[in-house]
Amino acid sequence: MATPTQKISDAGVSIWLDDLSRERLNNGSLEKLIEEKNVVGVTTNPSIFAAALSKGEAYAAQFKELAGTDLEEAVFAATTDDVRAACDLFISIYKSSQGVDGRVSIEVDPRLARNADETAVMAKKLAETVNRDNVMIKIPATVEGMAPITKTLAEGISVNVTLIFSLERYREVINAYMIGLEQALENGKDLSKIHSVASFFVSRVDSEIDARLDALGTEEAKALKGKAALANARLAYQVYEEEFSSERWERLEAAGAHKQRPLWASTGVKDPAYPDTLYTTELVAPNTVNTMPEATLDALAAHGEVTGDTVTGTYEESEEILNKIEQLGISYNEVVEKLENEGLEKFDASWEELLATVRTALEA
Repeated sequence: MATPTQKISDAGVSIWLDDLSRERLNNGSLEKLIEEKNVVGVTTNPSIFAAALSKGEAYAAQFKELAGTDLEEAVFAATTDDVRAACDLFISIYKSSQGVDGRVSIEVDPRLARNADETAVMAKKLAETVNRDNVMIKIPATVEGMAPITKTLAEGISVNVTLIFSLERYREVINAYMIGLEQALENGKDLSKIHSVASFFVSRVDSEIDARLDALGTEEAKALKGKAALANARLAYQVYEEEFSSERWERLEAAGAHKQRPLWASTGVKDPAYPDTLYTTELVAPNTVNTMPEATLDALAAHGEVTGDTVTGTYEESEEILNKIEQLGISYNEVVEKLENEGLEKFDASWEELLATVRTALEA
């Protein structure tokens, strides 16, 4: 009998683990998740690395060697080493899936999120340093991030576009992707080797909108709690279907290009009143990725009820939910802008925490 993780994989969802550490790589726990829970990729971010390096023991020998070197270079060395090792672990999945999965993502320094030129430079440096075909460089979907997303793709580097909250910004991300592919084609790159995902954040939308619905306190407001995030993500999939059925896309596809897959990020449920598998079983659709923290993956594996596609055919209802929330005076544009800014601030704080951890280790 198929397990829930097998069922969700069979339905077209690639399970990527939203975590990485040297400890995981060394003790075999990541390999076990590949074997037992259908994990076919890994994502990282500054918060994940801050948590990983804070444990210290697994990095002690490397930090001893790096003592006396530049702090940021030490962080760069430790994180790219972990990603390279993870890429090697996933290489057989990468090859068997023709490059679709077996992916490991590493993010540019979040402090560069508003600086297009420096983001593009760091994206290239990360790709060259990891030096593995299955690495993906994460670039935030800020307004300033669109140009480096395009430039990085045009150089033949696969990109994970992160921190997407709004449907309008998602359309801009897809446009940046297609421009990148068009330029890559002009540059003589093999489009079949370029892959991308668009990381659409989920749970934080409910956290922000639910708080505003609670503040209103009406029965109508309460009835909409826990519905905004799924509605937003499902409408993102509608955007994906529309944009990747255009004539413009068909020309790129004929040249060997791959669709940029929607990736559901921030899928750990933050409100204990909701099912702990809410953002996994309710976001099942073909050609998507769900990047899960281990607790969410464990919950899905233990008791997830996978019933097939839970996204296509929900667009009218999803639009109605967002319209009702807007009619209550909760501004969608204000919410998504706030979430983008908070996301960047959180990653900035995690990066500073990461630097402080490594500074202490190097001094020791």
